[in-house]
Amino acid sequence: MNFTAKQVARRRVHILFEQATCTYEANPELAQSYLLTAKKIAMAARIRMPPAYRRRICRQCNTLLVPGQSSRVRIKPRREPHVVVTCLRCGSQTRIPLKPKNKEKPQIEQNNFKDETSR
Repeated sequence: MNFTAKQVARRRVHILFEQATCTYEANPELAQSYLLTAKKIAMAARIRMPPAYRRRICRQCNTLLVPGQSSRVRIKPRREPHVVVTCLRCGSQTRIPLKPKNKEKPQIEQNNFKDETSR
């Protein structure tokens, strides 16, 4: 697909997510069909859905996760601090880490080793 087709697909996904959030309280089944359509459009256009959208869909049952209505959100401080989002429809849990992983490794000071070996 060319660049303009991907832009159109992103816009459609965005519109479908807005429609799903607006219609969830009145008709959850319609909101779920909007989400499934958005996922199909994203897969057909081979675009990645933004993390904000991916985190709002249950991976097991494709339900819109609305805190307090269709999901439960808890903060767990143990081990690594993380947020646990539990879908109230199917019971699946998603863990989102609060701290970003530190990819930099500590550097060893080279100057100290050079000074000791030269003596």
